[in-house]
Amino acid sequence: MSAAAAAHFANPRNDFWRLLHVAGFTPRLYAPDEQVALLALGIGLTNAAYRTTKGSGDLRQGDFVGSAARLDRIARELGPRVIAFVGKEAYRGPFRERPEHGLQERRLGGTSLFVLPSTSPANAAVPWEERLRWFRELRQVVARTRVGARGA
Repeated sequence: MSAAAAAHFANPRNDFWRLLHVAGFTPRLYAPDEQVALLALGIGLTNAAYRTTKGSGDLRQGDFVGSAARLDRIARELGPRVIAFVGKEAYRGPFRERPEHGLQERRLGGTSLFVLPSTSPANAAVPWEERLRWFRELRQVVARTRVGARGA
């Protein structure tokens, strides 16, 4: 659905947009086709792997070639406070490390890295309240993290 819509998290059953709003990142609920409007809020979206799949289990290491260098370049050039990964596989692909949810020890320059649970409907084993707890923790990390080279 995301590939067809050319928008992140476009499946209506995906909790990403609701979690972003309820956790306090956005003043209202945004739709996937409004993703560019998030830039005005200091939020940018990108992919660790460009190929869309039905689930993270369909991704292969080759899908992440060059992604660590690209994320490092984003960190250096844009200076975000935090880069958050939606799902453990999104983090593991570029860095070849198995993360836990939450703030990671690894940093990209002055940018912190944070792993959220996947918001995909395929990850229904993680309940809404737990997903929301991690999104709220990310919000707190962003609030207390020093601004990088160029902004949030």
